[in-house]
Amino acid sequence: MCSASAARRREEVRLMPADIVAAYARCEEITRREAKNFAYGIRLLDPARRRAMAALYALARRIDDIGDGTAPVDEKLERLEDVRSSVAAVQAGDVPEGDAVLIALADVSKSFPVPLAAFGELIDGCEMDCRDTTYETFDDLVIYCRCVAGSIGRLSLGVFGTDSGSLERAEHLADTLGVALQITNILRDIVEDRTTMGRVYLPREDLAHFGCEPDGTGTREAMSRVIRVEAERARERYAEGLQLLQLLDHRSRACVSAMAGIYRRLLSRIEADPAAVLQRRVSLPTWEKAWVAARSLAGAGA
Repeated sequence: MCSASAARRREEVRLMPADIVAAYARCEEITRREAKNFAYGIRLLDPARRRAMAALYALARRIDDIGDGTAPVDEKLERLEDVRSSVAAVQAGDVPEGDAVLIALADVSKSFPVPLAAFGELIDGCEMDCRDTTYETFDDLVIYCRCVAGSIGRLSLGVFGTDSGSLERAEHLADTLGVALQITNILRDIVEDRTTMGRVYLPREDLAHFGCEPDGTGTREAMSRVIRVEAERARERYAEGLQLLQLLDHRSRACVSAMAGIYRRLLSRIEADPAAVLQRRVSLPTWEKAWVAARSLAGAGA
């Protein structure tokens, strides 16, 4: 026999207009296909919040794809501005027809207090990528990380929910955790970013301190020292940002714990062998990601 909660979920879907059901389905398809680590966390949420997170991811993926695409810079910037205008239209209650992602996003904004303006910060960060921005100091890099990842943390918090009295602290912690995740991404993708995208995120001040070049090259030993410094900074931000778990309900806590847990284990691998990321993209096997997610759902923490 089906549980009462499963019956309620089916009824909830039936009550949604067909175009919204289809829009969410499209966002979930994008998430399953593109979000290798993100998907392990959001599958631990209840259906409504899982759909909402998929919609947020789908638009973030669209923005990232523009920034990482091969179009000329001027065209990228124009397309990013179009997305900025589309988000503003959704905020104003004017949803473009035929765009599944924006249709789903509009429905999310009616159900959850999601700060859609944070997508503007994500777009700001992608514009920095388009312009090949470099970062002189770590503080400069943190500004970028807050744009491209802290913004996602604050958007997600709107879906997870927290007590109104804790909102300001929760937003700070979500932002901090986002920075930790992004630094981990940067360390994992050093070679790909430099060779494929022509981007160097490592602070020039740190590269110079250890005798490395501004283009992110140097001796194996010197680059390993740079990587260890940035990894330690990421670990400090995980320690602070994960205090967010105390402010979330069980399902949301499991979701955040799973995603952060996967990235923290990835960071540990990088710390154990910093030179490895100079040769290849370091990753976790599927079984290990699933294990982290299962532990998070059981309440073992990140």
